Amino acid sequence: MPIAICRVYHVAVVLYLALTLTGCATMTTAKLPPEEPAMHSVSEFSDDEPVVDIADPWQMFNRSMYRFNYNFDKYVFIPVVAGYEFITPTFIQKGFSNFFDNIGEVRTLYNSVLQLKGKKFLTTVGRFLTNSTVGIGGLFDPASSLGMKKENEDFGRTLGYWGVHPGPYLVVPVLGPNTLRSASGFAVDGGIRFAAINAIDPLENVNNGNSIMAGITTLESIDTRHRVTFRYYESGYPFEYDLLRFLYHKRGELLLMK
Repeated sequence: MPIAICRVYHVAVVLYLALTLTGCATMTTAKLPPEEPAMHSVSEFSDDEPVVDIADPWQMFNRSMYRFNYNFDKYVFIPVVAGYEFITPTFIQKGFSNFFDNIGEVRTLYNSVLQLKGKKFLTTVGRFLTNSTVGIGGLFDPASSLGMKKENEDFGRTLGYWGVHPGPYLVVPVLGPNTLRSASGFAVDGGIRFAAINAIDPLENVNNGNSIMAGITTLESIDTRHRVTFRYYESGYPFEYDLLRFLYHKRGELLLMK
């Protein structure tokens, strides 16, 4: 979803600069949300691997981005998502999610080829064709009912498949936890999709095509955040930054095993 992310990035950069230039004094003394007694312990996550024993050479930057993402989420993204959820019927929300998932099948298609995963490629082709036709452009998901499991691949995982090291942990503005490899893969996937959309130009002969595309990409960003239940500083665990870094690290290991 390159167009969506590019636009979200622009918003993020503008907000970050605004906060930096107009509220430096306030931000230097800003406090984190009031601490609550931890509902869980760090040891619940791992009996044999320290949570903090993960390379994080850019920790100062990452922690500042973590705090920025908290503020962006609290004051921008979550209020917008809450408004979307309030005014949009649940079945329409589901239709939008299905539509954007169907678009995402293209990313899985070419990355399955690059990873030499023929079974995933064929399953994804079947899903895309079924949902694009019987599912009315992807608004419905009959493919899942027919036993075609949704697969997820991206260029970051393609790089991992061919032995590229994850690199340092990296907290990306708005997007959150990543590694240098996954962030680079995300950028490649974004560039491919951007190029494909420009080549096809589906709204070439439509009035106000750019405005419509901007609306679609904004809606895609909102839908993406709508489906993520995580809320900053509400996990109930101490040292949330360290725990999320640990969980992202373990998640990456599991994904490469598929």
